[in-house]
Amino acid sequence: MKRVTVLLSLLMITLLVCASAGCAEIIPAYGEGQIGLQAVVLCDSLTVREMPGSSSRAVTTLRYGARIIVQPETGGWARCFLSDAEDVGPAGYVNEEYLAIDPAWYRTERSTPVYAWNDTNAPKVALLSRNTTLPILREVGNWLVVSLRGASGWIHK
Repeated sequence: MKRVTVLLSLLMITLLVCASAGCAEIIPAYGEGQIGLQAVVLCDSLTVREMPGSSSRAVTTLRYGARIIVQPETGGWARCFLSDAEDVGPAGYVNEEYLAIDPAWYRTERSTPVYAWNDTNAPKVALLSRNTTLPILREVGNWLVVSLRGASGWIHK
């Protein structure tokens, strides 16, 4: 009986800690794959170009949240692969400024507030629903900065 009480107490403490901490899963960065690094598009639309440079011919457009494979190069451009199959070949080049390259990911396990800055008294800029997955842009102490469709917000860990 005493053991059951202890187990129930531990379960309650775990649930309270989980509820107050915002329960989430942090998925580590994947690292380099066979042909490059995973990246995610951070702007509403990103033009894939035939060659590095904004004056090069446009090949296609990627939308916010698109996951691609890249090989970073000098000059702020990355060779872009739209599939991780080696035989597909590169689709073109994208400006690295609009990508999160090899990010870790934040996946909510319940409704989670996102703040304007790293303070729980700051204005809330979003309320994430359960199972939302966002790229982590950086970590500052007990806070994560995540991408929000062209903007960013702070989540308390």
